Parts: sequence; structure tokens; C-alpha cells
Amino acid sequence: MLLLRAMLATRRAVLLIAVGLGSFLIPGAAQTGIAAIRTGRECQVPGTDRAIDQLWRPDMRAAIRYARSRIGDIAFAVRTDGRFYGYRPFHTEWSASVVKAMMMVAYLNEPWVADRPIDSRDNSLLIPMITASDNAAADHVDEIVGSAGLDALSRRVGMRQFAAANPIWGESEITASDQTLLFLHIDRYIAARHRRYGMHLLASIIPSQRWGIGEVPHRGWTVYFKGGWGYGTGLLDHQVALIKRGCARVAITVLTMHDGAHSYGKQTLRGIFARLLHGFPTSPKTPRPKNTETRQALRH
Repeated sequence: MLLLRAMLATRRAVLLIAVGLGSFLIPGAAQTGIAAIRTGRECQVPGTDRAIDQLWRPDMRAAIRYARSRIGDIAFAVRTDGRFYGYRPFHTEWSASVVKAMMMVAYLNEPWVADRPIDSRDNSLLIPMITASDNAAADHVDEIVGSAGLDALSRRVGMRQFAAANPIWGESEITASDQTLLFLHIDRYIAARHRRYGMHLLASIIPSQRWGIGEVPHRGWTVYFKGGWGYGTGLLDHQVALIKRGCARVAITVLTMHDGAHSYGKQTLRGIFARLLHGFPTSPKTPRPKNTETRQALRH
């Protein structure tokens, strides 16, 4: 144990973490929501007899080597229900449009929205804001939920470092750790009546914005994600994602700043996601569940 502690101490600059039940817990890890508590039977990946943590682990060493070879201020984290891995996971960066996922959740939880059907005004704001990252729609949603709505959601999730910004919502402060904590069970935080609707939006990013995680093979799994970038300037390029199959879930956040160019930042995102997901248990694509109510709502 003393030797293990000494080894961990020398790696604090890298902050490579793998925490599971019964594992050595790094000081301060408990207060970040890293440790998972399971009740009942452990989730098995559909089509297998094992949990995701038994089938796969992110290739953190390859991802870190790649990140260090790239220009930019980079941080990333991977979270399952049983383990957490991170490279600078508590490093804060501006959110850009990544925060729009939180804005959507906060909007759908508004008392005057949560218990009624989705209407045309809701669609006019949320569909473009999430699927096409429309900033004008986000400005209107921000006027409705405000910093108070985002802060309330962050407390509910258990985020430790999130800070909403006003009046520029894109300057909200996020960390890779906090965002994986949110996305791992983001549906849980959406009003029950609108969970399928919200998740459908996150799975429906337009083709022209499906770079990074959207380019990495994930057959048999559904990817829900939101990206953020600095108006194509290379100031920052982020993506936060949930990869889900049945009850099996993996949340991944990759944050980059000062890339120099948007095209370069997109390459960095793809390279890190590809290395983290090396060996991921993909399979022939399964049919997507029918969601008649959501599809009808999206047509309005």
C-alpha cells in the first residue's frame, strides 16, 4: 500500500484515475461523486454476460500521449457506473455551447413546462438549440432559465466546479469530471414526461456537426452528445457524450482550448475519442426504439 501511495503521488500531475468499488480511492475522490453505489443486479451489456467495466477500459495511456502531442489546453474524463478515469478532470474551461445541454434540461424542468405536452414554442427553441447549436435560440432559453436554473441543476447533479456565467452563457465554467457526472444519467435529471424528447434531441445532432465522437465507430450503441466551439476560431472545441446500450452506459467528456484552428480542434477531439474507445465492444447495429410521441413533437 505504501508503494502504491508513492506511485500515485508521483502521478498527480497526470491525474490518471480509475476508481471502482473496493478500489484504492484517491484522496478527494469521494467528494467528486466518483465512487459508484450499485443496488441489485449489476448491469450486463446486452448480448453479453458481462458488465461494461469487464469488457472494456479506456486506453488512457494512448489518449494522454496523443493529447500531449497536440497544441492546446486539453482535459478529458471517462465515467461508468463503476469507474472513473481522468486526465486533468478538474481543470476548468469555458463551456461554449456544451452548456446548452444543461439549458435544455433546466427548461424542460420548468414548472410550467414539466407537466404539459411539448408545444410549438418549445420546439422552436429546443430543436435548433440542441440539434444545430443555434445561439439565438439559446439566448431565449437563457432568458427563461437563467443562471439560477443552471446552478440549481448543477447542485442536483452534484457538480463541484460548475459556475454559470451571465450575461454570456458560453463563458460558464465546466470541468470534464462534472460533465461526465451529468451525462452518465442525464435522462434522470429531465422531467419524466419529457425524457424521451430530450434524449432524442441529443441523439439528433445535424450531420455537419457530427465530428469527433460522431466519427468514431460505435455499432450497437446510441450516442447522445453536445459539442461546443468558439465560432470556428480555434479558441476551444469541446464534446460531452453518453454512449448507451440497454442499461450499459459510458460518459466521456473531452475539452480543448487554444487549438489555433477549428479544423485542428476537431482532429484532436476525434483522436482522443478514438484512443479512449479502442477495443470498445461494438456489434451489429440494433434497431432504434420507436418513439412515436417524440417524432410527432419534432414535426411541429
